[in-house]
Amino acid sequence: MKRTPLPESPVKDRIRAALLGGGRAVQSDPGDLFRWPIITSEDEEAVLAVLRRGGMSGSDVTEEFERQFARWQGSTHALCCNNGTQALQAAMFGCRVGVGDEIIAPSLTYWASVLPCYSLGATPVFADVDPHSLCLDPRDIEHRITEHTKAIVVVHYLGHPADMTAIMSIARRHRIKVIEDVSHAQGGQYEGRKLGTMGDVAAMSLMSGKSFAIGEGGILVTDNREIYERAIAFGHYERFDQRIEDPGLRVYAGLPLGGYKNRMHQLSSAVGLVQLKYYDARCAEIRKAMNYFWDLLDGVAGLRPHRVAPGTDANMAGWYAPHGHYRPEELGGLSVTRFSQAVRAEGVADCAPGCNRPLHSHPLFSRADVYGHGRPTRTAHSTRKIFQPAGSLPVTEAIGARTYSIPWFKHYRPEVIEEFAAAFRKAADEADALRGDDPGNPADIGGWHFFGAR
Repeated sequence: MKRTPLPESPVKDRIRAALLGGGRAVQSDPGDLFRWPIITSEDEEAVLAVLRRGGMSGSDVTEEFERQFARWQGSTHALCCNNGTQALQAAMFGCRVGVGDEIIAPSLTYWASVLPCYSLGATPVFADVDPHSLCLDPRDIEHRITEHTKAIVVVHYLGHPADMTAIMSIARRHRIKVIEDVSHAQGGQYEGRKLGTMGDVAAMSLMSGKSFAIGEGGILVTDNREIYERAIAFGHYERFDQRIEDPGLRVYAGLPLGGYKNRMHQLSSAVGLVQLKYYDARCAEIRKAMNYFWDLLDGVAGLRPHRVAPGTDANMAGWYAPHGHYRPEELGGLSVTRFSQAVRAEGVADCAPGCNRPLHSHPLFSRADVYGHGRPTRTAHSTRKIFQPAGSLPVTEAIGARTYSIPWFKHYRPEVIEEFAAAFRKAADEADALRGDDPGNPADIGGWHFFGAR
């Protein structure tokens, strides 16, 4: 790919890293370059209309949002929930994940992709990730399947599509369900198909930090009527008479099977209806901006994009929580911690080392007894010992030292984006000088949540 050269700066000392006394690369006021979600008077009026008639806890607006979202997604059914975590739990319940079952999932993800299985009595089994996509590596799945495996949870991590063709082949061969967590990638595509339409069911967060942001909420989509009805029965007691046809579920009409109230409040639904109208166009501009940023850095030693190739039949949706790959061996061993420090000194607040810390390294997945079973919750209902200590997922465990966060541009403004790209190039170019005060990486790099993201 041809690299667009960065413009020369009129500031003579800008070539020298700011951390070493040079001028900052980022000089311009970014304005609303990072502001998200984009809220206009149309969103405000939609919310006010619900407030004024006291319809916050109704279902009419939510049901209309479900209809339009399902049509946009290309799925038969959509079910709104109060957050993405509950949508994921409902998807697991819909797939009949229960006591003694196992789900295979990545350890490199936000906790909500996995933890809901605890309350269903199930056990997570972690598989390693592909070092390029940072999504589940199909080559590390099949040997983890047992007679207890009920589902594979696929996370399209940081917006990058997982290898769904290979994963679905494995799942169909073993007759297990596939749950897509699309919380990072609403509207993304893989081989010309929308993410969330290839597995048996998909669930996603729609909270205000996501690329599809409606306030607080989540949504489940599926073509499988049984999964859909079970998800309703689990935590949507008021929908029994409207939606559930299965006589085995209708006998429980009136009370939620899971004891949960998963209903989305209609202020979020109202915002969702408006956001849906503009989402694809806004994502297209985000992708244009983010790809321009990476095009500017093409060929810079130590830096690689975490993206799908532009112009293919796949895309990164709204490019949620974007990161880059780091190659310390190309920069004389400069740690990603020192590199990120240098980039921040250039005026880029959103550059931090690492990504999500591996879930299997947290004590919640080794020794915590959450419900008082007298043994770790992870294996409280398991007939076999499942323990994944340090060293068991080598790619996942090493990835923190080889990733860093980058700005999440919401608009295509090339002159300003060029300044941000210059900050990363300067830090890489000055690697030799920066190594002098390199503290190295801490033992635990990254976080359990995303910090510092705008």
